[in-house]
Amino acid sequence: MKVVILGCGRLGAMLAWMLSQEGHSVTIIDRNREAFRRLGEGFKGRTILGTGIDEDILLLAGIEGADAFAAVTNGDNTNIMAAQIAKLKFKVPRVIARVYDPLRACAYRDLGIPNISPTILGAGLIRDYFLGQEWKSPEHYFALAEQFELALSSASDEGDPQCT
Repeated sequence: MKVVILGCGRLGAMLAWMLSQEGHSVTIIDRNREAFRRLGEGFKGRTILGTGIDEDILLLAGIEGADAFAAVTNGDNTNIMAAQIAKLKFKVPRVIARVYDPLRACAYRDLGIPNISPTILGAGLIRDYFLGQEWKSPEHYFALAEQFELALSSASDEGDPQCT
């Protein structure tokens, strides 16, 4: 499989390393050259210095023939924009964005942008751990997050000062 990853932080580096160890063709993009140190000695893929919302950088990374694209920078806006470009412009079959903000994560899922939210998953997993329950699917935790979103929106409609 040919994969392009945007963001060489802890998540991006680990994902890139795992996939490259499994024999996949991996290219990782980051705007900070020092970030590539996280990949370690065993990384067998390519690194590209640049911004992942720049179409020329994406083309250099091989986005046109990519089977998958992950946008995992520390910026929700960058990740969402890059995922949209990969999905809509370059027609990459499997695209995912990391989105920290649970409200944005739910909204963008509803718009058809697959994403993973460490905030939603972390809260759900910890909740289940506390309750002695088995961990569930990401979809289960996103459904809980949608209930949270509804609770927030109804609270702000009632003028709750904590939700403004």
